[in-house]
Amino acid sequence: MSNSTPAASSTHPTIKRRLISMVYESLLALAVLFLPFLLFELAVQGAHTPLTEHMRQCLAFLVMGAYFIHQWSREGQTLAMKTWRLQLVLPGHAHVPLRVAACRYVLSWMWLLPALVAAYVFDLQHWTALGAIGAGILAWSATALFTGNGQFLHDKLVGTQIVQLPAPAKKPKKVAA
Repeated sequence: MSNSTPAASSTHPTIKRRLISMVYESLLALAVLFLPFLLFELAVQGAHTPLTEHMRQCLAFLVMGAYFIHQWSREGQTLAMKTWRLQLVLPGHAHVPLRVAACRYVLSWMWLLPALVAAYVFDLQHWTALGAIGAGILAWSATALFTGNGQFLHDKLVGTQIVQLPAPAKKPKKVAA
């Protein structure tokens, strides 16, 4: 198998394009989580104890991790990334290794983790907590301005890159005879 990557013929997508793709990704995440959460809710009979709340959070982290790590290491693309013609690559490798995809997944939580910790520490509620999360996402987005190649910090740290794939070639129109 070749060690070439699509990066050679691709460009770096804009921050805006990657953020829009992430919005679409978050909608698709609901579909990925639906069945595991349905089964969990049936198992715990909808209980809302502190333990079950933490179990829900762990379930979401693990299910999403399995999804992203699998997709990134298999094809370098999730469904949202395919739609937006984005691909995760590790230069010099045909595929992103599982270990690298797993490290990227854990580091990608930096989009939310600082804001979630701040919301917890300062007991932020509702809109204030949501505002903190939005500010955290904007702050992490800004890391692309300082990494030197326009990639977000978590990609810089693990050596991966998101590349923009070219648009598919248009099929020529058939002329009626």
